[in-house]
Amino acid sequence: MAEYKLLLPSMGEGVMEATIITWLFNEGDAIKEDDSIVEIATDKVDSDVPTPVSGKIVKILKQKDEVAKIGEAIAILETEGGSSNSETPEPRSYEEVKDQIVQPEPEVVKTLEQPLSNHSDSSFSNQSSDLYLSPLVKSIVQQENISETELKSIKGSGLEGRITKEDILGFVKNRGVIQSAPAQQSVAQQVSEVKLQPAPAQPIIVNDGDEIIQMDRVRKIIADAMVNSKHTSPHVTSFIETDVTNVVTWRNNNKNSYQKREGEKLTFMPIFIRAVVKAIQDFPMINVSVDGDKIIKKKNINIGMATALPDGNLIVPVIKNADQLSLSGLAKAINDLAYRARNKKLTPADTQGATYTISNVGTFGNLMGTPIIPQPQVAILAVGAIVKKPAVIETEFGDVIAIRQKMFMSHSYDHRVVDGSLGGMFLKHVNDYLENWDLNTEI
Repeated sequence: MAEYKLLLPSMGEGVMEATIITWLFNEGDAIKEDDSIVEIATDKVDSDVPTPVSGKIVKILKQKDEVAKIGEAIAILETEGGSSNSETPEPRSYEEVKDQIVQPEPEVVKTLEQPLSNHSDSSFSNQSSDLYLSPLVKSIVQQENISETELKSIKGSGLEGRITKEDILGFVKNRGVIQSAPAQQSVAQQVSEVKLQPAPAQPIIVNDGDEIIQMDRVRKIIADAMVNSKHTSPHVTSFIETDVTNVVTWRNNNKNSYQKREGEKLTFMPIFIRAVVKAIQDFPMINVSVDGDKIIKKKNINIGMATALPDGNLIVPVIKNADQLSLSGLAKAINDLAYRARNKKLTPADTQGATYTISNVGTFGNLMGTPIIPQPQVAILAVGAIVKKPAVIETEFGDVIAIRQKMFMSHSYDHRVVDGSLGGMFLKHVNDYLENWDLNTEI
């Protein structure tokens, strides 16, 4: 018999740790190769971890609600065979074990993955090349103007001592607001260096009969992400009302034959994504990210699709290389991701790498919304409910009033890099592609 340490496997780019939700077996239980042994939760999705070997669980090292780092042992197994751990099979990655998982595509531009020595801020020297910061931590460092000396004083709690979001936020909280300015600085210079902080939150009064509901893990993640996005990106939103009569007519003409042929529904979302992809190809500077004073122009067009979950939370699965998919391919990818999202079957790779996001607020009967940008993207589109309206139509015989299918779209964008002209022209192109939808389009 040999001892085998079950390690928490790699679960995709940027995922450094996971929380144990529940063990599916107990100590002493026999397990078979590829059995799902434990349920875990990352900041992206919930997943099962299978075992790459058969044997018996001798000891569980990480209990429910405890956090484990990638590569850390979470259980000790007893296996048949050699007398040492070195003779047992090598641990396999999550992607290798879960055959349904597509390997995450490597980012074409890897600037956000580089050590801090490539940081755009000149205050960081090559001496910091041994520091690794995630994009989120880097953005906080930049926003708070944290120096190299201060950064090196932070004790990281992440894998191999890496600085996590909690570490950097804790440092900022205790750092103080205003640094003393040299006497020779002008008043204007001193004022420009003062970081304005929000007023302290007013205490909440809890009255008799009020119910206190503790946020779950996913809701806390969403809350942090939304606050971080508003703190990072100055949001601007443009609106347009679109005549989607052709789109509605085309879908009505094709949805029954498509469902009969493919066994699944044909929604409006593939059409919206097709229009967005074409507009991104017209205006590629919408498909970017910001790293300090650098703009990362993305080669791939990966569309995030905001999806409401049954528990009321939100998740954004990603359609990779959406520009390379046919209309039918988009429909299949959308239906597959939506189904797996609502049934908690997404993998970490399914929620990573989005370069632009669409949110369908019309699903809930809303006419329009002002969506918050998912970082590190710089724009997001919300599509509202489609409603029948009387509209003036220009014809060769003069203007007439007709019943048309209308929909509002709202485009929120990061004003650091997307000005009103770019944000507005992009939205107008999406509008034009939808209004001029060809009724003879094949699917």
